[in-house]
Amino acid sequence: MAARVSQMEGQKADPSNFLLMHAMGPNVAGVIGSAVAAGVLLTLFK
Repeated sequence: MAARVSQMEGQKADPSNFLLMHAMGPNVAGVIGSAVAAGVLLTLFK
């Protein structure tokens, strides 16, 4: 959702902006980090 909001706000300022992929990078990294952390916790406490 945050990536779409940043894309829309960027296009309001400059219609030629394309920020969606730049905004998606941190989102995907957060999801991957959460999955790794969950795997580590499951391994430790299982």
